[in-house]
Amino acid sequence: MADTDVTRNKRFPKKVYEEELFRLQAELVDLQEWVRAEGKRVVVIFEGRDAAGKGSTIKRVTQYLNPRVARIVALPAPQERERTQWYFQRYVEHLPAAGEIVLFDRSWYNRAGVERVMGFCTSDEYHRFLHQCPIFERMLVEDGIILRKYWFSVSDAEQEARFRSRMDDPMRQWKLSPMDLDSITRWEDYSRAKDQMLVHTDIPEAPWWVVDDDNKRRSRLNMINHLVRSIDYREVRRDPIELPARPESSGYIRPPRDSQRYVPDHASTLL
Repeated sequence: MADTDVTRNKRFPKKVYEEELFRLQAELVDLQEWVRAEGKRVVVIFEGRDAAGKGSTIKRVTQYLNPRVARIVALPAPQERERTQWYFQRYVEHLPAAGEIVLFDRSWYNRAGVERVMGFCTSDEYHRFLHQCPIFERMLVEDGIILRKYWFSVSDAEQEARFRSRMDDPMRQWKLSPMDLDSITRWEDYSRAKDQMLVHTDIPEAPWWVVDDDNKRRSRLNMINHLVRSIDYREVRRDPIELPARPESSGYIRPPRDSQRYVPDHASTLL
């Protein structure tokens, strides 16, 4: 392994990580306020292998954001009626309006990945997607949408380690599906599908950015830093906030405590 690989995979210091993450999250709040004030529309696509760290990164991106401005879209498998629609149709309704940020936890690229590998689409549907996707994305960008696409890359050894970690953790076992486990035996199939996807959809108007995610702390910082650096936003001046003086009582009397139902004081039983 090259020296740069050793450095990149070395455990990243927690204190440095937390301080820089908080600084970047503050920038995300500034970016959010600019999007809201200027009526911008932002789409961020998170793609990658199972257990590549997409979900945990999205959590850090949205941790301090207003859910009315920044929302996550993670669509389930299409229903019967949706399968008869134009492929991009069900994604279009989730695109942002003015002043919104939409983060796709997997997106229309399902067709180029899992659907292709698992045989959930026909060869014609797959090749039609590769032809239409760049056209679709150019239309989004031409209409003023700020589009960023991130591919989270993880090694086979690290993916397997994360799967095993989930298997031993009852709080995270729900993250393991038969499809996830099947991805281990189809590693090269997914690799070929990803390579083909990048060849056809890495366009100047909407390029792909690969996030090396074997080290989660590094990858989160790298991805968020790239996102805020890639958008030419400005800090929006906020009006100072002052709490109003509380008015004098007009005679209101609170009802007796025993007239209402309170949740049991579970916390006191822990002391």
